[in-house]
Formats: sequence, C-alpha cells, structure tokens
Amino acid sequence: MTGSSEPGPGALRLAVLVSGSGTNLQALLDAVDAGGAPFEVVVVGADRDGTGGAERAAARGVPTFVCRVPDFDSRADWDAALARLLAEHTPDLVVSAGFMKVLGPEVLAGVRVVNTHPALLPSFPGAHGVRDALAHGVRVTGCTCHWVDDGVDTGPIIDQRAVRVEDGDTLESLHERIKVEERRMLVEVLTHLAADRSWR
Repeated sequence: MTGSSEPGPGALRLAVLVSGSGTNLQALLDAVDAGGAPFEVVVVGADRDGTGGAERAAARGVPTFVCRVPDFDSRADWDAALARLLAEHTPDLVVSAGFMKVLGPEVLAGVRVVNTHPALLPSFPGAHGVRDALAHGVRVTGCTCHWVDDGVDTGPIIDQRAVRVEDGDTLESLHERIKVEERRMLVEVLTHLAADRSWR
C-alpha cells in the first residue's frame, strides 16, 4: 500500500485473529486503502490452516501466522504460544474478527482485545448467536463490539447495531445483513479507539 492509503504516523497497530473467510479483516484493509484510517493491520493470525482471512492478508503483504490448538500439549501451551506470536509484532490492540477460540490469560494479560459478535449481547452469546436469535423468534437482533475478558462474550460492551429480523429470513439471509452492520461498526469503533486511547 502506498501514497494516501498509507496509515499516518502514530496509527493504531492492529493484530487481527481470524478463523474463516476474513470479511471483517477485509473491511479494515479496505478502510486503510481508502485513506485516512487511523489504524494499520500489522499481522494476521489464524487458528487453522487455509483460512480465507490469512489469504487476504498475505495477498496484501501483511505478515501472517497459524497457531493451531492441536499442535500443543495443552490449551495453556497454545495460549502462551499465541501470546508470544502476537507480542513479536507489538500490536496496540488485538481484534478477534470471527476467531472461534476463547483466548486465555497469557494473551489477555499482554494486550487489550476487542471482539465482534453477531447478536445484541448479553442476549445470545456463544458460537451460534444468529441461529439462537432466529430460533427464539426475536424481531430485532444485531451485532456487538465488546472488550474481551475471560468469559464467553461477557466483556464490557463498546458499541451495538440493531438489525431487524424480516419475515421469511433464513439463517443465511439474516447473518448476511448482520455482517454488513458488523463490518461498518468495527471500522467505526477502531477509528474511535485510535482517537481516544484512554483505554490503554
């Protein structure tokens, strides 16, 4: 990335963790490309091989790593290894962007982490927020950006966006509309956190 798309001095250094296609990551990369984003993606980590998110990062020249739980004797060993890999890139903030693993104490002790979740927390936490909201029959759901703590989707809420459930919505159609709001929210939250760093 060159010219006006290059983050300015003092840009918030982001490490982004992914497990899937990386559409939230793409939103961040696109914001940097558009110019004026007060953040930069300095590394992308994945919890498995062959993720679309890591491929998107590699195509842009962003460093990547893979840290798989099965490669370690214990979850604690995995957590310690992930903490070391992140620390090598000195991020100001870690973004859990569709990362389907619970982060442990070593990672959380080293850096602040934000996460996006496809429901209006504290309702419908966990891996199936969209499915659970649809099954419950709510008429409004949405997405949440929150600080990560040692629970599952229990950290302090930073921002939320509402998405109406339409008649005839399927899991896929509802999730796609939520993702649109989730990407917009994440860029706006990180822009705000870059401007006001009292959270550090």
